[in-house]
Amino acid sequence: MKKNLILVLLLTQALITFAGGGQETGDKLSGTISIAGSSTVYPISVAVAEEFSKMHPDVSIPVQSTGTGGGFKNFYIPGKTDINDASRPMKDSERVAAEANGIKTIEIQVATDGITVVVNPDADWLDNITVKQLNMIWRADNPAKKWSDVDPSWPNQEIELYGPTAASGTFDYFTEVINGEEGLSRSDYQGTEQDNTIVQAISGSKYAMGYFGMAYYLENKDKVKALKIEGISPSIETAKSGVYKPLARPIFIYVSSKALARPEVVEYVKFYINQTDTNLIKEIGYVPLNTSEKDKMMNKLDTFLGNL
Repeated sequence: MKKNLILVLLLTQALITFAGGGQETGDKLSGTISIAGSSTVYPISVAVAEEFSKMHPDVSIPVQSTGTGGGFKNFYIPGKTDINDASRPMKDSERVAAEANGIKTIEIQVATDGITVVVNPDADWLDNITVKQLNMIWRADNPAKKWSDVDPSWPNQEIELYGPTAASGTFDYFTEVINGEEGLSRSDYQGTEQDNTIVQAISGSKYAMGYFGMAYYLENKDKVKALKIEGISPSIETAKSGVYKPLARPIFIYVSSKALARPEVVEYVKFYINQTDTNLIKEIGYVPLNTSEKDKMMNKLDTFLGNL
């Protein structure tokens, strides 16, 4: 009888801990966790916040899409934001600025993305594009103005270009792998941090092109057409296997050491990490981590917390 009672108590405790993401339900969490940054990571953070709030309704988690760089500017001002979504690694200059304000940071990979180049569904002359051709279109020096400048068999029509602004980590990554240097891009295009704006613009113009995170393409396959890159289509499978080159890349959240002094932030980040190998990530349109990678991120967080 006594053994059975002990087993019941142990099982109950395990269920409580699981349901609370490590926080017992008796310890009621409250407060605000402010998140900003990458438009690519934005839908993941929103989804995780919604799931977390179901268990902890007194925790408010506003998430803003400001671009990775724009988010970091808020992040290293003490207390302005707690977590920055990032579609590229933190720059040394950003880390120095954070440390100057007494903020240490931890980088947590949350998924893998495949930047997707899209055109209008009526662009019937084009299904595949090479890195060289993308460079001809997006390079800073003497870029192609018309489709026929890239390939004489393509229409003699001006290319309408849409993409993220220079504050975006997607912009930084794309320009580095396509043009050879981070931030090196033609400037005569329509830049925005709202990826749905890019979808709307391209769906409305036969001669338009743009790029953004894969999730926005998978959500709008009926409105835009994704181009193969060097013959490889963007997909969860090709990004995961690594064959979708060179536009597959890791995406992250960065958490402030000052924010991790608060229990609601610690529990949220642990909960976030526990979602990174689940279908939630795949349903949004990105490649989940495997269990080993997730465990590595959790161990990284535990070590960071132990050193604070």
